[in-house]
Amino acid sequence: MYKKPVIVFEGIEGSGKTYHIKSLANFLNKKKIKYIVIREPGGSSNSEKIRNLILNKKSNFHKMTDLLLYLAARNENYIKVLKENYKKKVILIDRFTDSTLAYQHYGMGINRDIIHAINKYILRDFKVNFTFLNSVSLKNLKMRLGKRKKLNRYDKFDHKFYSRVQRGYYKICFKRKNYMKINSNLKMEYNKKIIVDKVLKLIIK
Repeated sequence: MYKKPVIVFEGIEGSGKTYHIKSLANFLNKKKIKYIVIREPGGSSNSEKIRNLILNKKSNFHKMTDLLLYLAARNENYIKVLKENYKKKVILIDRFTDSTLAYQHYGMGINRDIIHAINKYILRDFKVNFTFLNSVSLKNLKMRLGKRKKLNRYDKFDHKFYSRVQRGYYKICFKRKNYMKINSNLKMEYNKKIIVDKVLKLIIK
């Protein structure tokens, strides 16, 4: 038997979150460990529809509307996916509550108490066990975004915004034991081993 933790991958654009989740999912497959992968915004059917609204380059929402759309998508994910799989499978999440705080509070200036209150109401007793915070230099961020074929609305903010968001992430994870900071300026294969080794410790009883 093995434990079924909730593991989140956080970080700004171009920090390697999605790559590491895919690599970890392949590893769990080989080990025949049951898991699910979900992303934010997105995930469940309705949440993917909300994702398309949020990230559409033509969208021009007020920052509070943006926040409420993210939280609406999270509510759908919790009801349709997370609640039924909690403690039954390993749950891998590509961005979660810390992203909301980093982007909407530290990046856009929305009151953090509002964010905390709605998250608490939506998620109730759902707890994250461990978070990998992927950090990347703004120089590498720019280079990686430049290689993307398609850019969404959140790929087009200025460097000052991404800098505020990343500093916000650092404040969130400061001195917290259930976080690991991943230097995404290094080679992906190097970080891949670090992540797999840590996940093995989390899931093996």
